[in-house]
Amino acid sequence: MNNSAVKIFEVGPRDGLQNESATISIETKIDLINRLADSGLKHIESASFVSPRWVPQMADALQVMRGLTAKNQVVYSALVPNLQGFENAIAAGAKEVAIFTAASEAFCQKNTNCTIAESIERFKDIMSLAKSENIPVRGYVSTVLGCPYQGKVAISQVAAISRQLYEMGCYEISLGDTIGVGTADNVKRLIDATVRDIPVQNIAVHFHDTYGQALTNIYAALQHEVRIIDSSVAGLGGCPYAKGSSGNVATEDVVYLLQGLNLTCGVDLKKLVGVGHWISAILHRTNSSKVGIAMNMRR
Repeated sequence: MNNSAVKIFEVGPRDGLQNESATISIETKIDLINRLADSGLKHIESASFVSPRWVPQMADALQVMRGLTAKNQVVYSALVPNLQGFENAIAAGAKEVAIFTAASEAFCQKNTNCTIAESIERFKDIMSLAKSENIPVRGYVSTVLGCPYQGKVAISQVAAISRQLYEMGCYEISLGDTIGVGTADNVKRLIDATVRDIPVQNIAVHFHDTYGQALTNIYAALQHEVRIIDSSVAGLGGCPYAKGSSGNVATEDVVYLLQGLNLTCGVDLKKLVGVGHWISAILHRTNSSKVGIAMNMRR
């Protein structure tokens, strides 16, 4: 494979924790993020500045972001839904933000209470202010390979929305298989369609493992020269549309895959496995990383 360096975008502290029902202390969240940074991860989505009414677990985003220890070359980013969220994130010290929409009209309505076009219109003020503040903006497109409400999603729709976000100024577009229904063949077609308008180095993949296809889909994306992968330590985070199914792919499993392919990501796998077991114990949940479990048994 050409270009051996892979960027891992760790989403555990935000996407992984946001659906946890039990309250997680600010200290635990900060400790998790610092441990992840210590393992070598350089891009960590640390909080979400959405309404606490909708996502109570992220109500302490300001305190979490302000409590982080600055570490050389580590970027702590935050998810923002609107201009107010953006302003709050910047006030908290975020050096990068992410905005989100969907490729499915039905999902967009359910998730953001607006159409896709309306969601993108909301981003214009954010992009304008971000440019003036020199804040990089990442764009998420969810339901790229299937929607829990409308079923199939046209790849041409995904490509068109991704292009809009890129042309607005998003430096990176993360393509999310929200319910984990995609397969390698779908992924290849998705990447082929998207790279017609967006350079492959600006495309990330965010695959959920609901049907056990996440690593296979990541491998397919890597074969198409995608070099940015979203993942969550210990596989934190679940798919709310498939009860009992796993959600985010585990970062430990991704790192192991990359090592086997002689691709570099700068992560100390042993340290990361330790973080995964630690946070799983804190949350009283089973570690969803197969690599983490296997390495722990070997010890």
